[in-house]
Amino acid sequence: MDLSSFVTSLVTSFLLFVVLMLLFAWLSRKPGNMFVYYPNRILKGLDPIDTGYAARNPFAWAREALSSTEQDVIAMSGIDTAVYFVFLSTVLGILVLSGLLLLPVLLPVAATDNSAKPSNSTTSNGTFNDVDKLSMGNIGENNNRLWAFLIATYWVSFVTYYLLWKAYKHVSELRANALESPEVKPEQFAVLVRDIPDLPEGQTRKEQIDSYFKSIYPETFYRSMVVTNNKQVNKIYEELEGYKKKLIRAEAIYADSKTTGKPEGTRPTNKTGFLGLCGEKVDSIEYYSEKIKELLPKLEAEQKATLREKQQGAALVFFTSRVTAASAAQSLHAQILIWTNLNIKFFSRQVRQNVVYVIVVLTIFFYMIPIGFISAFTTLANLRKLLPFLKVIVDQAAIKTVLEAYLPQIALIVFLALLPKFLLFLSKTEGIPSQSHIERAASGKFFYFSVLNVFIGVTVGGTLFSTFKQIEKDPNSVVTLLAQSLPGNATFFLTFVALKFFVGYGLELSRIVPLIIFHLKKKYLCKTEDEIKEAWFPGDLHYATRVPGDMLIVTIVLCYSVIAPLIIPFGVVYFGLGWLIHRNQAIKVYVPSYESYGRMWPHMHARILASLVLYQLTMFGYFGTKKFPYTVILIPGIIFSLIFAYVCKQKFYRFFHDTALEVATQEAKETPNMEQIFRAYIPPSLSNEKIDDDQYEDALSQVPRSTSFV
Repeated sequence: MDLSSFVTSLVTSFLLFVVLMLLFAWLSRKPGNMFVYYPNRILKGLDPIDTGYAARNPFAWAREALSSTEQDVIAMSGIDTAVYFVFLSTVLGILVLSGLLLLPVLLPVAATDNSAKPSNSTTSNGTFNDVDKLSMGNIGENNNRLWAFLIATYWVSFVTYYLLWKAYKHVSELRANALESPEVKPEQFAVLVRDIPDLPEGQTRKEQIDSYFKSIYPETFYRSMVVTNNKQVNKIYEELEGYKKKLIRAEAIYADSKTTGKPEGTRPTNKTGFLGLCGEKVDSIEYYSEKIKELLPKLEAEQKATLREKQQGAALVFFTSRVTAASAAQSLHAQILIWTNLNIKFFSRQVRQNVVYVIVVLTIFFYMIPIGFISAFTTLANLRKLLPFLKVIVDQAAIKTVLEAYLPQIALIVFLALLPKFLLFLSKTEGIPSQSHIERAASGKFFYFSVLNVFIGVTVGGTLFSTFKQIEKDPNSVVTLLAQSLPGNATFFLTFVALKFFVGYGLELSRIVPLIIFHLKKKYLCKTEDEIKEAWFPGDLHYATRVPGDMLIVTIVLCYSVIAPLIIPFGVVYFGLGWLIHRNQAIKVYVPSYESYGRMWPHMHARILASLVLYQLTMFGYFGTKKFPYTVILIPGIIFSLIFAYVCKQKFYRFFHDTALEVATQEAKETPNMEQIFRAYIPPSLSNEKIDDDQYEDALSQVPRSTSFV
């Protein structure tokens, strides 16, 4: 990529961001768009926007985001979101403090040295231009100037250690304060018990569980809920709910026809065959009403059968004391349970986990092939070589500039977008019991996939493709060629990061795609208030994909921070702009679907350290290609990173895995309503107020009738 393509990419990306930001400022003030831009505030009963100041200033959102406090974020979006901002601010701090030394020192050191040969390494894959002179590639072999880069490598490492330690302490305090809260939280009184032994003769599952926990916790055990196989009852329940929605929709269409057509209205009809395209034509309201009447008794019968006959070897156990629940076992971290995964036995979980790991490894390996091919094939030089008939087109100056500026980066982003749902599916298949844990697991898979396939795959793929003949002649040169290719990919990653923050954050802020989808659904598909709400409901921040995407940028910027210090300002803008825009989205848009009280942080911390170790290994290898005799000095830094990770895990991690008794002993402001807490965990398909608890006695243990509740 030459300088003109690089500048074109930056300028056009920035202009697109400005356009999207202005669109947001205009569209977000339209009353009809409030549900797209302020759903979180609307759901909490707050005014969407300060119509006075915001109407006059298109940057009011930025002012409000900057002035918001951590407690504001917690109040609107919970602890998990606040922890995500600790992650963003920590990485931002690492890059800012690193840049304060690296930029004013390394750039002049590199720019004033001309001892490197242009053929050795370039940051533009073929043209040794002014950008290269600002990188480590401009320093010759065994040059004393390399000392500055070696010291800078340690500076980045020490800054990272310091800020990560501070962040871990801060997140631990956030978690402790949340768990010490006097507010009654159902998850603090429930314990998940799995791998229950086979039933002793003459006992029911409920009696087995109750007798066991009553003997250990006679004063604080409340009752238990045996996990059941809900596949059939869920199927009937979902079918029933579907017909209820269709009935409400049909009634709304009928009511609307009375105002737009004949006074008596037109009753809606539908066909009973496949997808409503064939079969008998019937009156929709009557048909759906009959279906509901048929399914209600069927559901009640299946509920009873499920609770009596389909019990599994797992249960939820409830205690009247937070301390007892914390000491009995690991507390549940989310009310959203993956009910179908609770009954999976230990051996099956281990087999599933190992199978999933094998699938992930194979996916990473085989995905690396097409990504490496894309990274190589989408360079302009290789396009001209492999597709000669395109020379007439790509040799035109304007087209060449645009293609070099965007083609490889867009191809990579599109290719990566295909993966997240598959990784979420694999994590669920492992048998993980809660949604928050599934997202953490998927996030880890996506992180390692991104690092191996994007950072390493792009570098290796592009180099192997362009130097295949040279490697074929001299196989021993592969290590040297790969190390020399690092500066050669710096410009690609510079534009990749810029594209991510300018275009990515522009689309995030403007919410153009959700806005268009909402208005199309509202105009053509939605007939009821529930359907309209489904159309605008934003969901949560999607940590399973958002955090790995950020971690990829962390890895790229860290690994190139010393080799090509110009990437640091790009990283600062990415995380600074990300902090600002996500702050706005957190307090106005996204609605959290669960609360794990910061359980994602140890994983974020570990992956930042993994990126740091990869950076240190990268620098060790690159210094080796420079034939610098003091490269061995970098080895203690790698060892210290591993020691630092171990110390942090020993000191902090246990508190994130188990609730500390010191925290759990804090008194609640009111006596918990245990019946309400208990019913919070009953799956919707088994919840039926008409059925008395006595009919559930085999699966839902009974509480003494003399017990009083507040």
